[in-house]
Amino acid sequence: MADMRAFREAVGRWAVGGPGGPASELAVHLGLRTAVLLEGPSDLAAVEALAARRGRDLAAEGVCVVPMGGAMSVGRYAGLLGPPGLGLRLTGLCDEGERRFYDRALERARAPLPGFFVCVADLEDELIRTLGTPRVEEIIEGEDDRRAWQTFLRQPAQHGRPRQQQLRRFLGTKKGRKIRYGRLLVEALDPGQVPAPLGGLLTSV
Repeated sequence: MADMRAFREAVGRWAVGGPGGPASELAVHLGLRTAVLLEGPSDLAAVEALAARRGRDLAAEGVCVVPMGGAMSVGRYAGLLGPPGLGLRLTGLCDEGERRFYDRALERARAPLPGFFVCVADLEDELIRTLGTPRVEEIIEGEDDRRAWQTFLRQPAQHGRPRQQQLRRFLGTKKGRKIRYGRLLVEALDPGQVPAPLGGLLTSV
């Protein structure tokens, strides 16, 4: 796990103009064959939680899950990790609203979009819809976030909004909350209840 974190950090430095040698050396050392590109750390938490539930050690299988720090970085990361760079097979998640951007970026990297799994809005939205809003509220209350949730609902901007949208917005209102709930919501899923994009991604690697 430490080596995989080191690889992610090396790729992050490479993506902002640092040297590519350290990432290349670690990729060989780790025996990497596939890179899973995700928008951010909350998606990483969800993917790792589902892999753990299914008894899989992605690192041991040569799979590295890489949060890119935003969807607009996909072209850079695809170029570094895909065929033009380290030559890894690319897969991952993208949101429907960003699909065209991903399509262009991945075409330039010779890594077609069909290798990616599309969420309607984002992964949090997929998880909320799959679990249902009452179950998500139960999880929030079980995490001692009930007071914060009730305070959030009293905000004028939330009045009249669908509960699903309120929950999705709430998860993003505090630093670290999306990451924590990315894991918690996956852990609350029944085995046959996994959202299609997330389940398809894990099955494909």
